[in-house]
Amino acid sequence: MGPQAATTLSERADQLEERMAEELERIVTKSVLFTLADGKVEMESGPALQKKYPGKYMLMGPDPRLPPMPEKPTLMDFFKCRFATTAHLLQSAKLALKNGMSEKIVLACLLHDIGVASFIRSDHGYWGAQLIEPYVDEEVSWAVRMHQALRFFADPSVGYEYPEMYVKFFGADYQPEPYIVAEYERARNHKWYMSARLITLNDIYSFDPDAKVDLNDFVDIIGRNFKQPKEGLGFDNSPSAHMWRTLMWPTRFL
Repeated sequence: MGPQAATTLSERADQLEERMAEELERIVTKSVLFTLADGKVEMESGPALQKKYPGKYMLMGPDPRLPPMPEKPTLMDFFKCRFATTAHLLQSAKLALKNGMSEKIVLACLLHDIGVASFIRSDHGYWGAQLIEPYVDEEVSWAVRMHQALRFFADPSVGYEYPEMYVKFFGADYQPEPYIVAEYERARNHKWYMSARLITLNDIYSFDPDAKVDLNDFVDIIGRNFKQPKEGLGFDNSPSAHMWRTLMWPTRFL
């Protein structure tokens, strides 16, 4: 048995990644969040990286391995070039449209899980709401934020039951954390409760791997309800501009 056969799949993946990194002109770095996701609390320093890749400078711009972004990126550009998966978002929005929801709710359904699609699964409702807050009606961002808590609580009055898939994913004994329970209780008495609840109603039943939905079907709704900055997302000095820039340049050194 040769040395290659003795290595694990993870080790071979690391070796391939090292070879790819060596081929790049600049040193691509990973954030602490990346290593935390691997169960490691660590970060390589700049000097250590330059020692590993002698003669190279740190990457401080676009990652050449990712699809290039235009000079003034739009929401559509992020959907096409930076969101890892969009089928669920598009299906949810399509279902909301079919069910006769307002354009606000359709947009909320289209954007409700962009935290998952672009950043991280944990607290994705909050991340997603913060991303879009400067560009949408306050009701939309509130609904995106609060759908995270509402998913875990049934509301028979509108036909929403606790998702069967959550039992499969998390176990029958799973109980949401206290902050989620508190958020649900606050949302339950809020004037926009039903807006967030409508996201869950058009969310849970929208999974269909064979469904064909086109982002272009929502161009007009986005145009009327998403305030696209003329400078481009990430360059408009909004409270969340830095988040859009991070999506554009996720591996820049600083």
